[in-house]
Amino acid sequence: MLRITMHASPEALTFLVEGKLVGEWAKELEQCWKQTAPVRGRRAMIVDLAETQFIDQEGRRVLANLFGEGACFRTACPMTESIVSEITGKSELTGKPKPAGKSSCPLRGAILPPILLMLVAIGVKGAQPSTPAAPLRLTLRDAVEMALKQNPQVQIANLNIAMTQENQIVARSALLPQANLAVSEAVQRENLEAFLGTSVRGFPEHSGPFWLFQGGPNGSVPLFDLVAWHRWRQSKETTTGARAEELTAREQNVQLVVSQYLGSLRASADVSAAQSRVDLAKALFDQASDLQKNGVGTGIDTLRANVQYRNEQQRLIESQTTLATSLYGLARLLNVDPHQVIELADVSEFFHTPAFSADETMERAFVERPEMKALASEIRSAELEKKAAQDARVPRLALNGSWSEEGLSPGSAIPAYNFTVGFEIPLYTGGRIRAEVATADLNLRKLAQQQTDLRNQIAQEVKTATAQLDAAKSEVDVANLGIDLAREEVTQARDRFQAGVANNIEVITAQDELARANDNQIVALYRYNQARADLAHATGQMESLYAK
Repeated sequence: MLRITMHASPEALTFLVEGKLVGEWAKELEQCWKQTAPVRGRRAMIVDLAETQFIDQEGRRVLANLFGEGACFRTACPMTESIVSEITGKSELTGKPKPAGKSSCPLRGAILPPILLMLVAIGVKGAQPSTPAAPLRLTLRDAVEMALKQNPQVQIANLNIAMTQENQIVARSALLPQANLAVSEAVQRENLEAFLGTSVRGFPEHSGPFWLFQGGPNGSVPLFDLVAWHRWRQSKETTTGARAEELTAREQNVQLVVSQYLGSLRASADVSAAQSRVDLAKALFDQASDLQKNGVGTGIDTLRANVQYRNEQQRLIESQTTLATSLYGLARLLNVDPHQVIELADVSEFFHTPAFSADETMERAFVERPEMKALASEIRSAELEKKAAQDARVPRLALNGSWSEEGLSPGSAIPAYNFTVGFEIPLYTGGRIRAEVATADLNLRKLAQQQTDLRNQIAQEVKTATAQLDAAKSEVDVANLGIDLAREEVTQARDRFQAGVANNIEVITAQDELARANDNQIVALYRYNQARADLAHATGQMESLYAK
């Protein structure tokens, strides 16, 4: 970016150059210089480069031309001092020697060493102005699809599914055979007196030390374990619940994006309506001014029209600010680069009232809502938890075995094996099993209450969204009729004012009525689109309606 400020005094005309003197911006300085041709020769012409950050080849060419036409320079850093020294010593860019009788302003510092000059040149070359990124033009469907791919909450939900799938494998492993391979070599020395509890005449007091080698496989097979079986089924239900939670995150994310996009469409419609009212107010102000000039109108009429024109400009500024902030919020939801500019491609769709064609019954909502699916999966998981706690009293049966080579050395090892069938019956657990069953039962009762509350909440949301959708459709019809009537009122009031039958109080009043009718139409359209989205969310069909 380049900023050029001219300061005039009786002695000199100074051009303060701030920013980057590169490319097309350098030509702006040359253009400003040409505009001062009438005053050249009567005062000194100074180009102040103290605030200049970079100068490229185009900037050097422009400075050389200015120096050839009598400019002198003021610098404050080694880079600009070096470049100006080149230009004032010999204008290499233009190939012309320094003009006789022309002098530059005193320069501070000396010419930079060759290596530093090379570094400065590299820095100047890389300081070209960056081309702004093209605006990202999005339809509502594009915005929803982008959010489902990039939103962090959706990605976290997908990672939770992957975690539950791994936990399911861990739970299943308790039902499968386990096998290991162990190899060991140890040194043993036993105290026989401590082992027997007394000393025996003729027996040594210890045995060893001797080496012991052992190596071979060992394993176990669960033959009957209801607890492990229920734990595995519970882990499968946890995965099902995680998938339902992922659907919930997707639905909520789609709801947020759709609401933000609709809000942006509303803000865009407000800007268009405000701009239209500004144009109308300007035309009426011009009309009042012409009538006053022709001696037909009065000054108060012109003043009223001017006040109305300024009021409409103020509303336009407010509408533009609202649109900008709404688009910033949309960019945040889409998780895009903060510097990326977003444009709405569905502006015209805001004025349509598409019907909600999907099934909107409460029964469908009870089936399709992902929150209901997640809660149902949580209830099934709690039931399996209760069964696992109850079946902890059931005996467990397992087969364990090992086979190995044992000896005082690997060369003297002989086969050794051990196979056992374990049958375990819990007799007394200190009340643990009873407490676990009671806890699971309490959890089931709590989930049942949550399910009832969720069903009531869904029913209320479906009924409310349906009522709001019907009301909004009627509001849109009334608002469209109001727009037509308000425009007709403005036309008649304007004609009456033009004919001198009435002053422009009627025109101003008609303008206000038209502004109110515009606002009513935009609000009604926004309510209709938002109610349609709310009904889709209430019935669990946000993604199917807006992303497919």
